Amino acid sequence: MLWFSLVLAGTDLPLRGAWREVTQGDTPASVIAAFRQGDLRAFVPSMLQRFPRDDRGSWVVLQPLPNGRIEDPVLSIYPAPLGSVTLYSEDAPPRSYAVNDQDASLHGHGSLAFHVPVNGDRADPILLKFEPSNSLAAPERFTLQSMDAFLQADSNWLTFATACFAIMVAMALMAFCFAIMLRDVTFAWYTGYMLCYVIVQGIQTGYLFQPLGMTWLAGSEVLFGSSAVALSVSFAALFVNRFCDIQRYAPALRVPIVALGFAMPLIVLLRCTGVHELVVMAQTLINPVLILGALLLLLVALVAGVRGSRQAWFFLVGWTPLLVLTAMTSAQATGALPSLDWLNDASIATGAFEAVVLSLGLADRALTMRHDRDSVRVLADRDALTNTFNRRAWTEAANRLLSDTANTGRPIALLFLDLDHFKVLNDLQGHSAGDRALVAVADVLTNELRPTDLLGRYGGEEFVAMLHDVNQEHAMQVATRLCRRVHRLEIPVDRAELLLSVSIGLAMRSMGDTLESLIERADQAMYYVKLHGRNHVHAYERRAEILCALQRNGHHKHNPDK
Repeated sequence: MLWFSLVLAGTDLPLRGAWREVTQGDTPASVIAAFRQGDLRAFVPSMLQRFPRDDRGSWVVLQPLPNGRIEDPVLSIYPAPLGSVTLYSEDAPPRSYAVNDQDASLHGHGSLAFHVPVNGDRADPILLKFEPSNSLAAPERFTLQSMDAFLQADSNWLTFATACFAIMVAMALMAFCFAIMLRDVTFAWYTGYMLCYVIVQGIQTGYLFQPLGMTWLAGSEVLFGSSAVALSVSFAALFVNRFCDIQRYAPALRVPIVALGFAMPLIVLLRCTGVHELVVMAQTLINPVLILGALLLLLVALVAGVRGSRQAWFFLVGWTPLLVLTAMTSAQATGALPSLDWLNDASIATGAFEAVVLSLGLADRALTMRHDRDSVRVLADRDALTNTFNRRAWTEAANRLLSDTANTGRPIALLFLDLDHFKVLNDLQGHSAGDRALVAVADVLTNELRPTDLLGRYGGEEFVAMLHDVNQEHAMQVATRLCRRVHRLEIPVDRAELLLSVSIGLAMRSMGDTLESLIERADQAMYYVKLHGRNHVHAYERRAEILCALQRNGHHKHNPDK
């Protein structure tokens, strides 16, 4: 809470501190006497200090220095200890406070706060007893300030923490929605990881108790906190496996990552059994596995990133600061870095930062996957040689267009195009020349038609084009222009100055038409062109096509080259 007290630093009253572990026969009076005789271990209250709480607890004596006086003083302990703390006073019975105490008249957010009795102008020592607890004793610091200064700092911290937790929860819920909509378990693993981290920070800072009021966690916060830590690593491992595509970029490390993802829940189950031997085993395993797991995640992401995983760098940017802060706060438990009391707040802010970074990484991953799917679909829908629609894709698109315009009255024209003398070109010049001719023709057709017109290779040297919102006269003009453009390519068919050309049949959609009937009529019109000189356009006419159909059979028998 130091970040939010700097502007009010001048209102803090300096303190001198000393402490010792509780011994049998101790009384408040004997502890105060020992303090005045200098028999307690001195410490600086404004810096972090760890007090053992495993056996009988610890006594802490705070002496306000006589260079100032404040009205309505409040003593705050930051970060909020998970166990209870008892305040002893000459004028009042002992009072025990805990972060999960809903009956206390004064609540600190992220800290434990006490009204300190004022005895005239005398600066009496403040005696505290950190009661025994099975939770890890985190280092604490002490601040004595006026009520106004405390409330201002407390309000600032609450605003900061609420914003950070809101970001983390919002990112987690958004990812959960995407997990359902996209049916992608990667988003679900991210949701689990982020919510577990929220629970961990919510318990460590007391936010779940104040202001959220989750008193049902009281007495079980250690179990819930350690379980949430273990599960957060499990979800992180499963998330990294898919998010960073470990199977592709670091296959040798996939097995230990997946093993870590499933090992942590097993340790949690052992912890929850209530069987002493299993609980001890779980407590012995959890810290080494957490340390190894965090380093393994860092290594795997680094290897995947170096080998080309774009998402691995998102994970490293979000995960590395959090890992560094975790290492620093762990070092504080051994007495190191006592002046860095902002690390706990930084862990909350870094959690929000990681949530945003990983959400951006998930968005980038989703866009990349969509782009890849679109690319695959384009490859599946396109003719490999001409880059026009293949027959299947063109048929699907044409059916959709006919269905969308079925009841609108919008005119639809279908052009059926067949290259003239293409078989001769292939036979005389080879298939490579034929392929080059098809590519050149496809380029001309694509450039001459509108982007919204549907052009596809129907098979061999046949192309089809569906034009929307054009009448027959306009469609004839377009088809005629296509004939001229193909002929102007001047692609030689043989040595007798015969050039490649195209015959085009046109059919306009009529009531009750299907795609098959429309293609059939356009094909008949195209054959009429074949039988009447090639290299021009003919619109379907029922009488002409009946005569053409009779001649067509004979044409197939005597002239296989179209």
